[in-house]
Parts: sequence; structure tokens; C-alpha cells
Amino acid sequence: METNQFKELDIKPEILKAITYMGFEEMTPIQAQAIPVELEGYDVVGQAQTGTGKTAAFAIPILQKVNPKLKKPQAIVICPTRELAIQVADEIRKLAKYLSSIKVLPIYGGQEISKQIRSLKSGVQIVIGTPGRIMDHMRRKTVKFDEISTVVLDEADEMLDMGFREDIETILSEIREDRQTLLFSATMPKPILELTRCYQRNPKTIKVVRKELTVPNITQYYYEVRPKNKGEVLCRLLDIYDPKRSVVFCNTKKGVDELVEELQGRGYFAEGLHGDMKQTMRDRVMRSFRNGKTDILVATDVAARGIDVDDVDAVFNYDLPQDEEYYVHRIGRTGRAGKAGMAFSFVVGREVYKLRDIKRYCKTKIKAQPIPSLNDVTETRVEKIFDRLNSYIENQDLGRYINMIENFVNEKDYTSLDVAAAFLAETLGNNEGRDTRGQDDFGDTGAEEGMVRLFINIGKRQGIRPGDILGAIAGESGIPGNLVGTIDLYDKYTFVEVPRDVASDVLEAMKNAKIKGKVINVEPANRK
Repeated sequence: METNQFKELDIKPEILKAITYMGFEEMTPIQAQAIPVELEGYDVVGQAQTGTGKTAAFAIPILQKVNPKLKKPQAIVICPTRELAIQVADEIRKLAKYLSSIKVLPIYGGQEISKQIRSLKSGVQIVIGTPGRIMDHMRRKTVKFDEISTVVLDEADEMLDMGFREDIETILSEIREDRQTLLFSATMPKPILELTRCYQRNPKTIKVVRKELTVPNITQYYYEVRPKNKGEVLCRLLDIYDPKRSVVFCNTKKGVDELVEELQGRGYFAEGLHGDMKQTMRDRVMRSFRNGKTDILVATDVAARGIDVDDVDAVFNYDLPQDEEYYVHRIGRTGRAGKAGMAFSFVVGREVYKLRDIKRYCKTKIKAQPIPSLNDVTETRVEKIFDRLNSYIENQDLGRYINMIENFVNEKDYTSLDVAAAFLAETLGNNEGRDTRGQDDFGDTGAEEGMVRLFINIGKRQGIRPGDILGAIAGESGIPGNLVGTIDLYDKYTFVEVPRDVASDVLEAMKNAKIKGKVINVEPANRK
């Protein structure tokens, strides 16, 4: 969403601020068509599927209309499932972030009703609930409808399929007739049309028609990850698949900037592209990406519309898109001109439901994959080195170099295997040829296998970012930035994982190091 579009509609500044904070760059089609009509007070019938941004399409007009001084329910959103009720409540809370007096409450079966009653009594302006639980509160007279001016039926077709028609009609009949009624449904079967005739007043119909979608020859994978591990998993996949050109999609401008900083700190050639950048800067980034100086382009959906590069090897959905159609647009950046492509998606928690919707919509298989380990990364790198060596042996005249190796072997009493192994270790950056006896007795620091977790006595309050930690470790110890593992940044301290076989070297190198001019102390983490 572009906040300018909302300024034209005279949206509250607090809502505009929340939209800016969330980092959205433009309205989705359903939002662009529905919001102005709803703000004028019309009833609406919106045909739109899950993932089109329809929650914001009704949430923003609701928040615009709610009176924060009135501590009674003024809007009610009816959803078919508890999962959707929770999701809708979360989205509305984000949009109400700077409207401190607005309270949002999801009510659904499976949660203790006494807690919901206490919350309702404390003063709630927006209620999101399943039909059955709303009916429970109606019978108990714990939810009052006298001040409700907006009713939303979300995913109305699914509610009717689940047998909630009678409950919905009972609820609607209890709410005053001069209300605004907004109905959203993916399909418009006859029972839905009957509801609109009975319970809406001259509704405006808004239909978001999707284009026919074709998913090209793209292998699609997904990984279930924790938010804090996304950067690490991305780096491992980049190391394993080694795409010459790749596009990484984030949902927000802030996310783009943070990821670019992290990737650059790890030594990758990455640049960002989003709506806040001046056109000259965007042109420079795209030139760099096209001519191969930049390997990884990190972008938002809006900024990515200008990307027209045929030889993108891989697309990464660092954040799952809000709209299923965006998923198809994203992965369509690869697999062009008859070439094969790869698409990788990161899924966090309840986003598995969103992924399910994407699979249904695209009618495609997105295969679950285990997160690659550091050993997987190392083995892949070794295979690639051997492939390059094979090419050298078959296509180059190595006689001069063979003589050099023979002379070195004879002088030092090494075998040619010793020399080859040392070259491999140096190429990998693992320092495996060093004598590390007695240096790896770190015990269990809570790190991943093959890693040591280090404690650093500096954190967010000192203005430290992950890139600062990466830069200091790589700069002081000389190890490649892409070998540094997970970085957990807290207010006053930081934990960072490094390979066990170089942990002693890192500790030694960091003894006299400073980060942002501040003297630091680095030591192995104590799991106790």
C-alpha cells in the first residue's frame, strides 16, 4: 500500500502510521476498490479469495469509524474458523497499533468462555468471532449489540458450507437495521446471494477477477523455519545451490534493508530494491544485477515489477506473499526462456495454512525439505571444487604445476595427498590443516552440531546490528563471513555461532577487538 493513496481518502494519521510501519507499498485490487466505497457507508459484497488483502479492506474502514471513547462493541467480524478469527484479530491489531484506546478481541470455541467474558466487560470495540461462540455470548447476554454499526461476514461461503447459515441469520437479526454490512466470499453461490438480498441494503458488488495462472517449469520447495533463523537458512541454500543470479522477496521495505545488511555482512554480493529508493538508485541496482556485479537482488513485490531479467536461477520467498497471485508473479522471475528454475519458500508457524492456500490456488506441488546442515553445505562445496578440478585436469596443461608440487613434496617430505588436502582445506576456509588439538574442548554451548556458541557482552542498546558482529568476526579472525552461524541479538549481549574448528582462533582474534569503538569481551557460552 502507498500511504499517499490513503491520505487522499482522509484516513486517520494513526492508521497511516501503522500502514507505514508495516511497510506495505500499495493497495491490493480488493482494497483499492472496496475501501473508498465502505468509507462512504455503503454495504459491500466482495468476491475475493483468501490472501488478497481483504482483511485490511474491511479493517481500515472499521478503524476509521470506531469511536475510541465508547467502550462497547461497535464492529463485529464473523469468521468460519478459530484460526481465521485469530489471524483477522492479529491483522486488525497491527493496523490499530497507534490507536491506543482501541481494543480488539477474538472469541471462539476451545478457549475458556469466562476469560472472554472478563475481556468483554473491560471494554472492547471490535469483536472477531466464530458463529457458535458469538451465539453462546448472545445467550449469556455477555455481548451487547446495541452500539454495533458494522458487521463483516468473512469467507461467507465457507461458513454456509459448514452449516452456520441459521446462526448467521440469528446474529444479523439481533443487530440494528441501519448497520453497514460487508460480506466477503471467494464464490457467490445462490445461498450467498439470498443472504445479501435479505440482510443488505443496496450493496455495491466488488469482484476481483484473477488472471489465468500458469506455473512454469520450476521446482518448488518450502522450509519450516524460525523467524530468527531465516537469514542462516537462506545463506546455506545460497551456498548449496550456488545460483548465479537470485531474487529474494521480502514483504516490507524494512525487511529488505535488514536482509541486505546481513547478506553483505556475510560476504555476499547483495543489493536491495524497494519503493523508498530514488529512481536513479533503483536504476543503478538493476544495472548491477543485470551485468552480474550483484548476485542477489532483495526486493519487495512492488519494486520487483521492473525486474526483467531472463537468467534468474532461483527465487526465494523470504516472507510468504500476502496474495497467492503474488506468489506466481514472484516465482515467474525464474524458469524463463525454456530454462529450469527453482523457488524456495520460508514458512513460519501458522503460515503453513497460507502455503496450503497457495498450493491450492496454483495447483502445484511445493515439496517440504529439511533445513540443510553445515555438513551438507561443506559436502556441496567440496563437490563443486572437485568438478572444477576435473575440468582443469581434462582441459589444462598442468605440467609446470606438477613439477612445482614434486619439488615441494621432496623438500618437505610430504605426500602429494597431504598437499592436495591442504589446498582443499584452505579453499574451504575451514583451517582444517591446522593443529587444533586441545583447542575444541568447549563442551556443550547450546550450538548446532559442529558449532560453538560464543557470548559477546554488547547488544542492541549499544546500537549493534548483526552486520556489526559479522564484520568484526570476519575482519579480525579472517574467516569467511558465510561460515558464521546464527546471531541472536539481545538488549545487552549477543550470542553468535562459529564453526568449532575455528572457535579458538576467533576467540584469540577477538581478545583486543572493538565493535563500534567499544571494547568487548568474547567467551564460550555457558549453557547452564
